[in-house]
Amino acid sequence: MHFSFVIPVFNRPAEVDELLESLTFQTYTNFDTVIVEDGSTLKCDKVINKYKSKLDIQYYFKSNSGPGPSRNYGVDKSNSEYFIFCDSDCIIPPMYLNEVQKQLKINYTDAFGGPDNAHSSFTPLQKAINYAMTAFITTGGIRGGKKSIGNFQPRSFNMGISKTAYSNTGGFGNIHPGEDPDLTIRLWKLGYETQLIPKAFVYHKRRISWTQFYKQVNKFGKCRPILNYWHPETSKITYWFPTCFIFGLALGLPVSIINNSS
Repeated sequence: MHFSFVIPVFNRPAEVDELLESLTFQTYTNFDTVIVEDGSTLKCDKVINKYKSKLDIQYYFKSNSGPGPSRNYGVDKSNSEYFIFCDSDCIIPPMYLNEVQKQLKINYTDAFGGPDNAHSSFTPLQKAINYAMTAFITTGGIRGGKKSIGNFQPRSFNMGISKTAYSNTGGFGNIHPGEDPDLTIRLWKLGYETQLIPKAFVYHKRRISWTQFYKQVNKFGKCRPILNYWHPETSKITYWFPTCFIFGLALGLPVSIINNSS
């Protein structure tokens, strides 16, 4: 099977360098890479040139429209039979594609997702943010690759979809963030199955400051009511776990301060 990595980029040349370097070590080599520069002022074209002799790369520049439309743009430029989406701040382990093709051969589905892990080189802050985004007590495990939460919802930092399924859904919708669960739900409604491939994980750096992390989580919270309105049948109690975690933290800190002072 031939795969295409489709990666939207916005002002992240250093991240793209790390990502492309990791792709040169893939043990499964039947793939190409589509980089879509989403209206960046800090382009990664020089980085792309660095890897043209090592990887099969297509590079496109377009006006800024957000990651969802940029992924759609990249897919339209590719002739692959299976697309894999990841973020520019990801590092792909060498066995990633090998695990994907092996699992799809055993149990083929038209969409899959994998977990994200913290690399040993990550800073303490990056590791803390990774835990906050993947732990069961904070997000119910819906982003961390748990099998016990029902149908697995792939996330666009580590998500694969067949060309057929993508065409039938029309790709990513006009919402951000939240474009990945929206696409997954529409896949389910059309009868497509998704699966978690636990060994197909990526190292996801995420945001590198608490301010950036707050902005990201704030956006996630604002998009959830929209998704519940579009797809009310999918609303689950696990989606309230982040809110409960924040309230618990807010209540726990004053109590801890009072106990320590006494």
